[in-house]
Amino acid sequence: MVHCFCPDSKLIKAFIIMQNKRLIIIVLTSVIILLIPLIAMQFTDEVNWSLFDFIIAGALLLGTGLMCELAIRKVDKIKYRIAICLAILVLLLLIWAELAVGIFGTPFSGQ
Repeated sequence: MVHCFCPDSKLIKAFIIMQNKRLIIIVLTSVIILLIPLIAMQFTDEVNWSLFDFIIAGALLLGTGLMCELAIRKVDKIKYRIAICLAILVLLLLIWAELAVGIFGTPFSGQ
């Protein structure tokens, strides 16, 4: 009689979840950050985001996290990983500031 190792589906699911743990953290972090203005809108009229604002902010946050994840997975040297992730984060902050208050005066500014 031949025995084969066939892991049950729970074990496979646990392995997939552990393998993509950082991706889950990226998505959850993006959602938590987006909850801040959503909750603030319930208490004050000074925060006034539309659905489009949430979509753009979510795309920026998720895109930034995924680009950093790609850099972490593909770049071998730690110094390069740090430099690439810092550049991505600075780019996120510049885009966010431009969309919020228009520091550069582009047509995409929030004013």
